[in-house]
Amino acid sequence: MKTYVFVFVLLINLLSQVLSDSDIHIGYQVTLAIPTEYTEGFLGRAFLMETPQTTPHFRAAISVEALDGKYSCSLDIFLGDVRVWSSGHLSRFYTTEKCVIELTQYGDLRLKGKKERVGWRSGTSGQGVKTLNLLRTGNLVLVDALNLIKWQSFNFPTDVMLWGQRLSSQTRLTSFPFNSTLFYSLEIQNDKIGLYLNFGKWKYSYWEYKPLNKQNITFVQLTSNGLQIFNGDHKFDEIRSTATEPLRFLAVENTTGNLKFYHYSQEKERFEASYQALNYTCDLPLACKPFGICTSSGSCSCIRFEGFEPGCRKENIEGICGKSEGEMVELKGVVSVLKSDLYKGNVGREECERFCLDDCSCLAAQYVEDEDECFLYKIVRGIKKVESENGVRFMIKVPKGVNHGHNRNSGLKKWVIVVVVVADGLIIFLVFGGIGFYLIRKRKENIPARG
Repeated sequence: MKTYVFVFVLLINLLSQVLSDSDIHIGYQVTLAIPTEYTEGFLGRAFLMETPQTTPHFRAAISVEALDGKYSCSLDIFLGDVRVWSSGHLSRFYTTEKCVIELTQYGDLRLKGKKERVGWRSGTSGQGVKTLNLLRTGNLVLVDALNLIKWQSFNFPTDVMLWGQRLSSQTRLTSFPFNSTLFYSLEIQNDKIGLYLNFGKWKYSYWEYKPLNKQNITFVQLTSNGLQIFNGDHKFDEIRSTATEPLRFLAVENTTGNLKFYHYSQEKERFEASYQALNYTCDLPLACKPFGICTSSGSCSCIRFEGFEPGCRKENIEGICGKSEGEMVELKGVVSVLKSDLYKGNVGREECERFCLDDCSCLAAQYVEDEDECFLYKIVRGIKKVESENGVRFMIKVPKGVNHGHNRNSGLKKWVIVVVVVADGLIIFLVFGGIGFYLIRKRKENIPARG
């Protein structure tokens, strides 16, 4: 059994211990000591093994990070300095005193904390696992004596897809913005590849790629040139990179939700994006805060009008139900880049408004006139200004009576128009009436003279 113990005492610390082993056998164990007091920004890491490649190469590590007032323990894979896989991607393991990784005699790979509490495991106990290997592709695998794979990190995708990796239909990558209840996902579906903003059980599409050749998608695979799309063993489409350098990975960014392909620049010694799905700031789903509008310059402005100023901070304004409590107000010259799963077809605009008003959790609706489509929203995000509305009407729900000032102004304008029309008509009538009276009078005066 191998045991390595590291104690971290620096405020911001990156401790790296690179082991020459290309694989790890059963009975292996590494322990990291965790500081007794919480230190903001603390980072401790021990690299366990690496692949025999030129830089950048893959390395596997055990990490301790200070997050949200606690210490997180995880097993990570790095390509250069980029973390491309983590055991704590979907669920973090918080612990105190120590962070332990071990490959048990029964072939189970585990992360443990204080009092032997298991925070993550591979679940391969009793399957004949003998070795943990890090492959040249970045795939971390547990194999038996016959070198048959019993567990692999490629089967548990995070927010990154590596060169050579496959994602089958109905799988997805997920990316989590910091300090948010929303998250992004790249999903492989039968007929398309799409980017989604997820809020609870609701999804909002903001980018999609539909192959021209309408075949079912079995899986996708990242190659040196791009993301290839397969039906069975037949490649029938591809999203290509623009760079001549071979791709190393693609990622769904946790800051923007954009999909990017990355290659490594030997000249600059860093990874650079050679393809991105969305090229304009206002096409990103969270370009602005809630109730914010993205302008053509890429800046944000808040939704405001008389009687209603939600600002750009409130995530939700819920609990408005029915016409007695709320009303729908159209925002001129704006649309949402989000396409909601809450969809109603073959409906009119008034029906679309009613659907949102009757749903207490609905905050906004978008009506597409040409298609008679109505999309309902539980969040007010992804709104941008447009030069041409193209028959798309975006409406938000507000408390009843809030928009009265707007209605009074509209009524006043209509009253002024009516007064102007009546006055103009009266003037025209008086002018032409006066001329007619003058001509008739003149004619009567001339009749005796001609007689």
